[in-house]
Order: sequence, then structure tokens, then C-alpha cells
Amino acid sequence: MTNKDFFLALDDLEKEKGIPKEVFLEALENALVSACKKQYAGTVGAVELKLNAEKGTLEFYTVKTVVDEVVDREKEISLEEARAIKKTYKVGDKVTEKFVPKDFSRIAAQTAKQVILQKIHETERDAAMSEFADKEGELLVGVVRKKDLKNIYLDLGKGQIEGVLLPSDQVPGEEYNVNDKVKVFVKKVKSGYNGAQVLVSRTSPGLVRKLFEEEVPEIKQGTVEIKEISREAGSRTKMAIYSNDPRVDAIGACVGNKGARVNAVVAELGGEKIDIIPWSEDPLEFIAKALSPAKVLSVTQLDGEKTAMAVVPDDKLSLAIGKDGQNARLAVRLTGWKIDVKSRSAAEKLGLTTAPEHTEAEGEEPAEEEHDGE
Repeated sequence: MTNKDFFLALDDLEKEKGIPKEVFLEALENALVSACKKQYAGTVGAVELKLNAEKGTLEFYTVKTVVDEVVDREKEISLEEARAIKKTYKVGDKVTEKFVPKDFSRIAAQTAKQVILQKIHETERDAAMSEFADKEGELLVGVVRKKDLKNIYLDLGKGQIEGVLLPSDQVPGEEYNVNDKVKVFVKKVKSGYNGAQVLVSRTSPGLVRKLFEEEVPEIKQGTVEIKEISREAGSRTKMAIYSNDPRVDAIGACVGNKGARVNAVVAELGGEKIDIIPWSEDPLEFIAKALSPAKVLSVTQLDGEKTAMAVVPDDKLSLAIGKDGQNARLAVRLTGWKIDVKSRSAAEKLGLTTAPEHTEAEGEEPAEEEHDGE
């Protein structure tokens, strides 16, 4: 079988796609042998294919093993028959004979087409995977292409790269309409049957971190550091920050002139409230700040690992706990401590207000900022 045009086409593909011709030839050889075996099952045994790219030829050969007594005529040949072909054959040798499949050209052409398309697809998928392998933890902009009953599918602008928003990564109340541009946080990149697939999120605390990195140069430069983030997507986020330069006000840097920076993040998050809290290496002081916007009178470490009691004014108890316990819950996640919030009067009845390990000075206002885009 001779087809020089086919091999010239492989040369063109190598130049255009950057896929070595040998990759196609190896895959094609395996596919053609498989197709030949399937078409001639029961009539020929082991089949080998030899490709000669320089001559533009494809040649099939049957392979049989020389044996004393033939059991399987498809795979074996007697010593007598073998020596009729070549006198030097001995038991155990392989006898190779050229085999010309009849009417095999059409099948060969179809097989070659399938192999080439598959290899191009695999190579483009692998290239896309390679390009996106280091995108985990990054912020990307996707365009909503389709939706089903649960998932949202985004075009991330890289051909075979599909971003998927699972239900757990979709913000309650947010609408995702076809052709909408959406900023997403990359959770995981994996290879799928139809190409590289990127699991993205709108609910991850990482999204808030990356949005602030975009808006606040001091964070990107490392002058201001985001220490911790706790979030209930679509409702409220608490973010603890720290300035590595005493001359730089961490909160002021994140808020921006007239709130421009934080409001840009709030707008991207659909009006989600954001508490910006100064981080402290003193865990009890950090707990007091984390319960913002409530003013905390004292924080005392209790028996047990990472357990504390925070005392607040009687009229600030509901604020400290928050609606459905949200404020206290976010403070727990932010600090990593179990926090028991009590009003001053309740704490006094229990005799637990003496000698606190941390006390907010009377009249001191918390330094935290709460922003809801208003």
C-alpha cells in the first residue's frame, strides 16, 4: 500500500500543530493492526505493520512461531513448512510473511482519519492542561456558555478549557445568564474526556483574597498581608489583615480613598458585607477584634484548648452574636478558637468578669471597618 500524499500530510500537521510525526505513526500503526485483526479474525494470526515514511509505504506481515506440532494454525507453523520457506528456520523462530489485505484501503483511510483527529484532540488537551496546570488558586474571568439543572459552564477563553461552577460554588441568589462575564476562583484543574476541566468557585474565601489583591497594590506587593478570611458567600465576610510596614495603615489601604477599593470588591460580590479586621498575634485581642462590629469588653481564656469567653455590653449581645449566630460563627472560623459570647450582666451573675486576660478600654471604638457597598 503506497500513499506518499498521506505522509506529506503528516509532515504538514507536524509543522502546523507541533506534533511529531512519529506520534501519529505509532498510534496509526497500532490502530491499523487492530483494524486488520478485526476484519480478518479467524483467517490470519498475529499481524505486524511496517511503515516507511521515506518511501510512503505501509506493509502488513503475518507472524507465526515455528513448532514441532501445530495446535493453532493462525499463530503457529510446523518446522517442515517453515523450512520450505527458509531452510535455516528452527523451532521457536518467528516466520514473517508479507500479507496484502484485500479491500483494506477504505478501512485504512477511515482508521487513519480517526487516529489523527484523536491525536490532535489529545495533544491540544494536553497543551491546555499544561498551560492551566499552574492556575489553581488564581482569579480568572469566564463567560457563561450554558447551564443545566445544577451546574454552570464557563468558557475560559482557551478553546478546550471549560470552567464548571458546581452548586456548592454558586452564591445563593446570584444569577448566571448565558454570555455573562463572571470572575471566578480556580479550585482545581483536571483532565476530562472532552478536554481540560477547571473547577471554579464564587463562594471560596480565595475569591475575596484575589479580588483584594487586584484592588490593593499594597497586598500584591506584600506590604499588607491577608492573614485569615472566613466567609458565608452572598452574606458576609470577615478578613483579618496585617501591615508589615508600621508606616502603612492596613485597613486604610484596603478601604481606599472614600472606600473605592473595598467597594469595588463588594460590588463584584453582589453587595456582600465585608468586615476588615486588624490581625493580632495575641489570640485574645484578635478574638475581640473578630467580633466586630460589636464592642467587646473583655476576652478570657477558659479551660480547654483554644476556648475563650467574650463579654460584651448587654445592648450589644445580639450584634456580637449576629443574625442566626452568623457574626460569632464567622469569628470562630476566623480565629480558630471556640468563643462563648456573654452579656456583661450574664457574666457578672456567673462571677466570670474578674481579671480578664484581655480588656477593651471603656469608650474605645473598634478599629474594624464594615462595608456593604452602601
